[in-house]
Amino acid sequence: MSTPASTLPKAPARPAESEPGPEPGAAPAPCGAVRRFAPALAAYAVVKAAGLAVFLGLLAYTGDYADKNPGRGGGARPWDVLGSWDGIWYQRIALNGYDPRLVPLDGFPHATLFENSAAFFPLYPWLMRIVSACTGLGTYGAGMLVAVLSSFVAAAGIYAVAARLGGARTGVLAAALWGLVPGSGVEWAVYSDSLFVALCAWACYCVMTGRWLSAGLLAFTAGLNRPTAAVLIAVVSISALVALCRRTDGIARPLAAVLVTPWGLLGYVGWVGHRVGDTYGGYFRLQRGAWNRYFDYGAATARTFVEVLAGHWNHWQVNPVPDLIAIALLIALPGLLVLLLRTRPPLVLVLFTLLTIITALGSNQIFDNISRYLLPAFPLCIGVAHALRRQTWATLLGLLALPALAAGWYAGYALFELGVP
Repeated sequence: MSTPASTLPKAPARPAESEPGPEPGAAPAPCGAVRRFAPALAAYAVVKAAGLAVFLGLLAYTGDYADKNPGRGGGARPWDVLGSWDGIWYQRIALNGYDPRLVPLDGFPHATLFENSAAFFPLYPWLMRIVSACTGLGTYGAGMLVAVLSSFVAAAGIYAVAARLGGARTGVLAAALWGLVPGSGVEWAVYSDSLFVALCAWACYCVMTGRWLSAGLLAFTAGLNRPTAAVLIAVVSISALVALCRRTDGIARPLAAVLVTPWGLLGYVGWVGHRVGDTYGGYFRLQRGAWNRYFDYGAATARTFVEVLAGHWNHWQVNPVPDLIAIALLIALPGLLVLLLRTRPPLVLVLFTLLTIITALGSNQIFDNISRYLLPAFPLCIGVAHALRRQTWATLLGLLALPALAAGWYAGYALFELGVP
């Protein structure tokens, strides 16, 4: 006699996502989170520490970090260069606030330049000021602390996104690879990049998991951190509109995300414009007049690309070593995109990656800084990690050990000492 179907034992349901879920009898949420993210954060910490040690060793060996460029502040300690260039501006803002106007900058032989503090968005210097007041570290120490902690939050977000696509091993590798990419030297420096990538990674994760209000709030916050948050705002808004059309997550939550996302960016740009008497175009006028930064549809990138290939290094923004690193990155970019697309990523990751690349390459900027401008394109690391996920840990150690050390040169020394980060 056959057994009734209702009495047959049910097979355990398979998880809907490739990301590992909590096990039966799992520890409370905080302990579970530590166990979940610990391997990725440990791998990220190891590769970053190895690169930083090599970077500081190179600085100590050359000994010319204090006087290579008069704009760096002239600190006598090797690690002071991590607070130079943009780091000087962030420290000034944290101490003195903003002065939204063009100030003549003397001492450059090529042209008359202007500078202004308003080009740097307020979230990072706000956090620096708060941390400095609470800890007594000073602006340099506070900026480093915020950047380093943000880098771990970013690595955790990259792990969370990658693990949903290819499992925990892919997530660990993606987090480690993000610490090795060209431009990653600014992750542990007085720069806002780590904070920005942390907000972007977790916003993308929230979109992937249907947490629309959280995604909108993260995009809103990113709008207070960098002008390129326009990419994240657009991606979150488009993804929310797609969800609205498909009715997959109701109406209220995706609509709330669309309504929340732009106001951080618009609020700061509008405030700067109001201060200079041009509400709609004031910020962009300062950005172009002081820093020569504007969208030129890739003309500057293409021109410098050809100049570097031809060996023409006679322009003040052309630096041989970091420019060649940028060339290598651009050559690798199509392959990295192919590897990402092979993972069949969701729309939010495809849009975010493509728009980040378009924004970076389509703007008039310092060519050797392309590696830093592409740093937010973290999904490119996911494609490589997914391709490597079946290798043994011993093989992966052999593959990544030398790049972890070399990153101290190509992602640190070449960027800060041989180029203009």
